[in-house]
Parts: sequence; structure tokens; C-alpha cells
Amino acid sequence: MNSSRIENNNSDKDKSQKIAFDNKTLSPKERLSIPPQEMPTQDHHLRIKNMKEVALGYSAEQAKVEAMRCLQCKNAPCIAGCPVGIDIPNFIKAIADGDNKTAIEIIKKSSLLPAVCGRVCPQETQCQAPCTVGKSLKDVNKAVSIGRLERFVADWERDSGILAAPTTKKETGKKVAVIGSGPASITVAADVRREGHSVTMFEAFHKTGGVMVYGIPEFRLPKKIVQEEVNTLKKMGVKIETNFVVGRTRKLADLMAKDGFNAVFIGAGAGLPRFMNIEGENLVGVFSANEYLTRANLMKAYDSSNAHTPIFSARKVAILGGGNVAMDAARMAVRLGAEEVHLIYRRTEVEMPARVEEVSHAKEEGVIFHMLENAKRILPDEKGRVRAIECLRYALGEPDESGRRRPVVIEGSEFELELDAVIVAIGNDSNPLIKQTTPGLETNKWGNIITDENCKTSLDGVYAGGDIVLGAATVILAMGQGRIAAKAINEYLRQK
Repeated sequence: MNSSRIENNNSDKDKSQKIAFDNKTLSPKERLSIPPQEMPTQDHHLRIKNMKEVALGYSAEQAKVEAMRCLQCKNAPCIAGCPVGIDIPNFIKAIADGDNKTAIEIIKKSSLLPAVCGRVCPQETQCQAPCTVGKSLKDVNKAVSIGRLERFVADWERDSGILAAPTTKKETGKKVAVIGSGPASITVAADVRREGHSVTMFEAFHKTGGVMVYGIPEFRLPKKIVQEEVNTLKKMGVKIETNFVVGRTRKLADLMAKDGFNAVFIGAGAGLPRFMNIEGENLVGVFSANEYLTRANLMKAYDSSNAHTPIFSARKVAILGGGNVAMDAARMAVRLGAEEVHLIYRRTEVEMPARVEEVSHAKEEGVIFHMLENAKRILPDEKGRVRAIECLRYALGEPDESGRRRPVVIEGSEFELELDAVIVAIGNDSNPLIKQTTPGLETNKWGNIITDENCKTSLDGVYAGGDIVLGAATVILAMGQGRIAAKAINEYLRQK
């Protein structure tokens, strides 16, 4: 199909169904016939030996063609699927028109992190899931690639050197403390600062960015991109204090009572790793994915000659879990020189919560997938180190409360897999420190802070969002909560 062809049909009905891009008119049928644009990537033989980004991004030509696939639906179901409500049809139309500046301006009305979200958010289960193009072609993988277009225009802005900080209103004299520097906290800091309030961000680590820095590997999300977003906050006038552990360096109540903060947002994340509570989890060679990835990502342990932290060297590694963190740990183990990396998951690939793209990349990089299997115990050698794991095989039963079919043990199916390292990636809980040091702050049985629909906690002037409320979630869901919380904080301060 020639996407530049101009239709000459003069019927009113046809005209009403056509959309103009670059003075050329395409019918919905023609748009549906444009094939999805594949994202260029590093060759898998090369990328397993470096930490550079795997996905290389669209070219300008690819982005424009992909944007022309959008039908510009009047009901815009994609917006409803976006946790921060980006005006998706209009930013895509701007790309198709060759107006990248307008496209990024539209996105930034709703999101300060387009370069991040375009890379790591699960668009296929959010904005792209209800896309009319995907539904028309009966394949969600053929929906308009909204995330890739968002990444393209965010990278265009950065590469063009026109990255500008949002404007702020006149100073109000009100002070807001933001605990943590992950996606929810960045969103709150930006939206509250826009209204003219003074904002100070407190980060426990020595670097800002939260899970985007310590959890997501460089090959999936380059750290310089996260740092640029944090720099945008600084340009807006947000103050940032690192190595500041709220609950230890300073209690939350003291921030308000003694330091004069009028409101507080808690976005401290979910950094307490879960374990399986099986025999052998205390052996040398067993790690949480949190520790493994933090050493590798934040502290750059892969650069052994320059890093200030060691990392365990293993030949045969097992990853227990099936989410994005498990994929990140498995792909990191490959890059750290493991000869074999085995990913063990007790359901099938259909139920796996990891992004389809991450699963595909892991397979290309040689990760060995074990579906319908799980560890029963970890076996030691004579020195107390990991020698092997004993696994069980499973079958799928009836759906559980999550809607996924429940894995059922096949009795007598035990087998051993020889290894020298095991990485547990089955999720995280909230760190209890803030709860323990903040009387009256209500949490649920998992330690997540309880909030209302406006992200307000049980304490006056205290709001919370992101993983510390949701449990381990996605960047964009955390940002969505950040937008809700910021709106509520701004209204609270206006009334006060």
C-alpha cells in the first residue's frame, strides 16, 4: 500500500471517514493495511557482552509510518487505558504531521517521564490493549505502538537539545516533603512544584531515581535518561537530599512538626524482598533479585575493575519467578558471564506477568525457560554453598483469585538441576521502617500504606502512592498515583 497516495473519491461518506496527514488523505482501510513497524535492536550475539541499550528506537521515518496507522478514534479508548491520561491520539497525530515539538508538549502535560515510560511500561496491557487497530486486526501485538512512539518523541526532544523544564507559578510559601525519588515521587514533585509550592525530595540512596536506577538494568533503561528527568526537577527548583532515610535520619512527624513542611508524600517504594521460605535459602549463592540487581545496576558491579561492590560469580544460575524483575535478573546473569541461566516458573508462559518483549529478548539471549516447574529446596555442597535445586513439576488447575489458573503439584515429580547460584525474584513487600516510626499511619497486613481514592493516608496532610501502596507495580501505575496525590496535595494546601 502506498501510504502517500491521495484519494480522489468525492463521496461525502468516504470523506467523513478519512483523516488528513501531511495534506495526504488515507482511509481507515488503508491505515489498517500499513504493517506495524518493528523496533531495531542490537544483535543478540553482541548485546550479551555489553550493557548498552538493547532496543535502539524508531527512526524518524519509522515513527511517522507507525503514527499513520492510528485511526484517530473519536472515543479514544487508548486514553482510558493510560494511567496518567496522556492525550494519545493528538500526540500521535502530531508525529504523523511531522510536528515532534507539539507531540512532546502534549505528552508532557500529563507525564514528566516519557523517555522512561516509552521504554519500560507494559503498554500492551494498558494503552495498547484497547487500541481499535489491534482489535480490528484481532491481535493486540498489531495495535499502534504507542510506547515506541512516546519513546521516539522523548528521545527526539533530548537529542534536539530543547529539553525544557515545566514553568512554575508564583511562590506560595507552602512546603512539601517528598519521600523517595522513584516515578511516583518525581510526578508529585513536578506537579506540586508547578503550583508554586516549595518541594524537597528525600532519597535514602546516594543516587536518585528509585527502582528506575537500582532495579531496571542499563540495557533496558539507561541511567542517564533517568538522571535527565531528575535534573528537570532541579531546574524547576526542587531541592533534593540524598542519603536521607526518613524514619532514621529524621522521623516523618518531625518533618512536619519541627521542619515546617505543610504536607508530605510517601513514595518510598517496595524494597523488601520476598523469599520462598524453602530449605536452603540461607546457603552461599542464594540472593534476592533486589540485592543482585542493585549491586549490578546502581553500584555497577559488572565493572569489576572499578566497582566498589563485589558480585557473585556463577557458572550456572537459576532465577525463580516470571515477572519483569525475573527477566532483568536472568538477562543480567547472562551479561555477567554465566554459562547457563535457567528461569523457573510454576505456570506457563501465557500466565507469565513479564512483558512479551522482555521474554522474547531473554530467549534470544539464551535464557533457558522451565515452565510448570518450581523449586522445592536448594541443596548444599560440603562447604555450605549451592550445589543444586530440587524442583517439582506442576499442572494447571482452576483459576485463583488473580484469574490465572492455579498451579497444582504433580506428586512424585521431583528432579534435580545442578547450579551454583539461585536468584529469588518472586516480588517485594514494603519496608516497615516508616510505619514503625510513624504512630497512627495505617497499613494493611502486607505492610502497604492504606490510602483513600485521593491517596490520602490516615494522617492529616500525609499522602502516599506507588509501590508502597500498590505493592510492586509498574512505573506508569506509580505515576498515575503520583498525579492523583499531587492534585489532592495542591487542593489541601489551597484550602489550608
